[in-house]
Amino acid sequence: MSEKLVERFVGIDISKATLDVCIEPGGELFCVAYDEPGMAQIMTRLEALAPTLIVLEATGGLETRLATELAARALPVAVVNARQVRDFAKASGQLAKTDRIDAAVLCAFGRAIRPPVRVLKDAVTSELDSLLTRRHQLVQMRVQETLRLHSSAKVQVKSLKAHLAWLDKRIAEIDADLGQRLRASDVWRVKDDLLRTIPGVGEVTSRSLLGKCPELGALNRREIAKLVGVAPLNADSGKHRGRRFIWGGRADVRCVLYMASLSAMRCNPTIKAFAKRLKAAGKAPKVVIVACMRKLLTIMNTMLKNNAPWNPKIA
Repeated sequence: MSEKLVERFVGIDISKATLDVCIEPGGELFCVAYDEPGMAQIMTRLEALAPTLIVLEATGGLETRLATELAARALPVAVVNARQVRDFAKASGQLAKTDRIDAAVLCAFGRAIRPPVRVLKDAVTSELDSLLTRRHQLVQMRVQETLRLHSSAKVQVKSLKAHLAWLDKRIAEIDADLGQRLRASDVWRVKDDLLRTIPGVGEVTSRSLLGKCPELGALNRREIAKLVGVAPLNADSGKHRGRRFIWGGRADVRCVLYMASLSAMRCNPTIKAFAKRLKAAGKAPKVVIVACMRKLLTIMNTMLKNNAPWNPKIA
């Protein structure tokens, strides 16, 4: 008789200095430094182990280096939302929290929930995402400094104007870099050109969707809406029918999509007519905007999937 295949799950809790690892079955726990020797030790161990699934938490970018290395070794890695893991721990009765406990919880989460292994961004997409994130940070700084300028003392004006000029220059440099990277790639250039044929979608929206939502065009309309966080979620129980709300998803993509939808509601005939129909039906203003966001996202997803330019009749 053939030997039964043993499934092995690995949870890795990540901090700035260390990696705490839990391996099931057996509950083995060990800790290594989060540096090159420590990562090499983990890679050697996991390649020999051939685990069923490795689970990491999304920790504001700290996980990127390890997740990329694991994926490069063809190891099955899933990066999961920290809130989901914490809720799972509470539901399991595990209220204490340490790095070692978190590693064990991640391991149990992987065994019970089996989150899907997602394809990680390639190097080009990761760089594009990083540039977009930096651009957003600089724009936020510019907004804050502009607000300070209107209420500042005269002695502060010179410094504020100098900083605003510096921010404008840095943002312009990033915009030029983003444009150069997109136009240098045949794949990115085609996608960018397709998205920008949509009335209301400009270069910021197009670049943000391509860099921060590379799944666009690869999922169906329900999956992409849920991924971004514009799908209304039910809140029903028995005969009670609660209000639908959107939550979760990718907030940075949703912010860009929000602004694009406001523009499309004014200048895109298809989205404008759709919004008008919803308003006539008595829908609340926020409901109308979210519905337009979802419709615009669906249109972009379909265009990239079919490699087709904007067509108001089809839209």
